[in-house]
Amino acid sequence: MNSEKRLQEMSDFLKAKRSKIHPQMVGLPTGTRRRTPGLRREEVAQLAGVSTTWYTWLEQGRDINVSTSVLDSVSKALQLNMDERKYLYALATGEGTKPELMMENEPKISPSLNKILQELKVCPTIISDRRCNIVGWNEAAANVFLNFAEIDYDKRNLIYLLFARKELKSLAVNWEHFVNGYLAIFRTYYGQYVADPWYDQFIDKMEKEYSEFHDMWNQSEVSSAPEVIIEFRHAKAGKMLFHLTSLQIQGTNELRCSIYTPSEESTTEYKLKKLMENT
Repeated sequence: MNSEKRLQEMSDFLKAKRSKIHPQMVGLPTGTRRRTPGLRREEVAQLAGVSTTWYTWLEQGRDINVSTSVLDSVSKALQLNMDERKYLYALATGEGTKPELMMENEPKISPSLNKILQELKVCPTIISDRRCNIVGWNEAAANVFLNFAEIDYDKRNLIYLLFARKELKSLAVNWEHFVNGYLAIFRTYYGQYVADPWYDQFIDKMEKEYSEFHDMWNQSEVSSAPEVIIEFRHAKAGKMLFHLTSLQIQGTNELRCSIYTPSEESTTEYKLKKLMENT
């Protein structure tokens, strides 16, 4: 992502966040004749203690000098969480971002990590890289999601598969909530690797092929590790409840381990065992 693209992404991000803050949420009068949802630019400027002109320039993506303290004030005005603040800082300053790194065509996971992966017998687990390419999985994941071994590596991208494969679109009861969690993680990587053109190329391709992606991506959610409860309606096993835990694995490839732990208050573990026995 070059400087122009980085600042444009910051502009889109700020607009999206401003549209989600309603006046009553920050103690401002609702007023009348609001043509767009959320706060006006001058209201954000007022809350942040900066001039309307300066905030307008920031939101327009102009290349202006910004300080940490002012970005803190804007972040508070827009009620950004910690991950969103880090994302804004990276886009606004270009600092704290990582250089473009060469990636293997298919990063290999270590034998010790693979051992851990296979020991999680009743916890469907997926290991992905910083581009959300799937580089490892266990038998439980293959049974609940897809047999990833049958998918070519260049198509084995988690974001792509969530939109492209009908099996995954019908799996999650709340598919949009499920996908938004992974898009939030993907956007975190996007903000970190501003020098890697792969992200812009991938996003452009997804927006052209899937209108749903365009709408969901423009919500601009950011999260490094959301923990959520996911309800699946599996074609063979029926209702299944999982707690999703996302763990970062330290290393040059920045691998992420997504673990789906069966809810103890459900029969999910029993159903998963029966499913695996029958395959």
